Amino acid sequence: MKILIAGGGIGGLTAALAMLQRGHEVEVYEQAQALTEVGAGVQLSPNGSRVMFALGVGEQIAATSCETPGKEIRLWSTGQAWNPFDLVQECVERYGFPYFTVYRPDLLAALEAAVRAASPGCIRLGRKAEGFEEIKSPGGDRVRLRFTDGSLAEGDMLLGADGIHSAIRRQLWGEAKAHFTGIFAWRGVLDTALLPERLCKPVSTNWVGPGRHVVQYPLRNFKLMNLVGVVEGQHWQQESWTSQGTHAEMHADFAGWHPDIHLMIDTIKTPFRWAFLARDPLMEWGRGRVTLLGDACHPTLPFLAQGAVHAVEDAYVLARALTEVTESTEAALRRYEAARVERTARMVRGSTDNTKRFHNPALANAEGAAAYVEREWQPDLVRSRYEWLYSYDPTTVAI
Repeated sequence: MKILIAGGGIGGLTAALAMLQRGHEVEVYEQAQALTEVGAGVQLSPNGSRVMFALGVGEQIAATSCETPGKEIRLWSTGQAWNPFDLVQECVERYGFPYFTVYRPDLLAALEAAVRAASPGCIRLGRKAEGFEEIKSPGGDRVRLRFTDGSLAEGDMLLGADGIHSAIRRQLWGEAKAHFTGIFAWRGVLDTALLPERLCKPVSTNWVGPGRHVVQYPLRNFKLMNLVGVVEGQHWQQESWTSQGTHAEMHADFAGWHPDIHLMIDTIKTPFRWAFLARDPLMEWGRGRVTLLGDACHPTLPFLAQGAVHAVEDAYVLARALTEVTESTEAALRRYEAARVERTARMVRGSTDNTKRFHNPALANAEGAAAYVEREWQPDLVRSRYEWLYSYDPTTVAI
C-alpha cells in the first residue's frame, strides 16, 4: 500500500517506521520546515518502550534517556519528602521493559533517523494538510490529500496524525468541542549543572500542594531536568506550548512554596505556559480509507503521562492491522479503531481524575499530607491505577 501520513510528530513517525518495516510505501507530510519537537520531557512507560525496542530504536533511545529508580513526593511548603510505592521500580521485572524519561527532541531524532534510513525521501517538510477527498475508481479506491499551498498527494489510505488541531479530524467530524479546565501549566528545561546537588537526585519528584503541583524529572543522562508547574484557578486560556511567560509571573503563581521551587524557576532560561483544554475522546475515528491517531482523536490532560505513549501504541497497532487484516483497507482501519478506542478513552478519563489527586486540600499541611500520601500511594491503589496501562502489549494485542 501507499500510505499518506499528515503530521511528522512522535505518533506520525512511529507509524511511518512500523509501516515501512512491513513493506508499505509511506509519505509523511509535516507542516514545519524542519522536524522539531518542543524542548520538553516525555515519559515513556513500558507499554511505549516495548514498541521502541520492537522497532529497533530502543537502544538508541536508552542511550539518551534516563531510567529513574522510583518516585519522591515532596510537600509544597516544607519540602518534606516521602518515597511511596511506585510501579516504576518494578517495570523491567514486571513488564519486561524499562520506564524512560526522554527529552522530546531526542525521541523524535531517533525516530526520524530510522525512518529516513528505511526510506530516505519519505518525509516531506513544509506541507500543511488542509483536507482530503476519497476517489472512487474501477482500478481501486484512493485518497487525495490537499495542502494549503494548493499541492496534492494521492495514496491508498490517509492517517491524520496532525495533532490536537487536526485538519483531518475537522473534515471527518467537525471542530472538537473544548472547555477550559481552569488549569494551566508552566514548563521549562533546566541545565542540571546549574542546580545544587540536592535537586539532582535520579528520581521523579512530585511536589504536591493545594491547588498546585510541580513535577521534576531528569532527561538526557541526567544532564537536563524537565520542570512542569501546574496551577489551578487561573483564567489564562491560551492552548500553546510556545507561549512565553515571565519568571516573575511564575514566581507569583508559586508564592509561599519551598525555596527550592523558586531556585528552579530562576534556572529556567525561558518559562513557557499552556492552558489545559479538555475534549471528549472520539468514539469513532475514521471513515472509508481515512483514520486518526494520537491527539487528533484522543487528546488528553497530562496527568497519567500517557499522551505520547498512546500515540505510539496507536501507531504500532495500526501498522499491524494493515498487515494482519486482509479483507480490505477499510476493514483493517475499523479493526484498528475497535482495538484502541475504549482503551484510549479510559486513559483520557483517568488523566482527568488524577488532577484531584495532586491538588487535594488535605495537602495544605504536613499532618494531612502525610496521611494523604500514605493512603493514596498504597501499593494496591497504585497498581489499580497503572497496571492496566503498563502491562499492555501493542505487539501482540488482539486486533
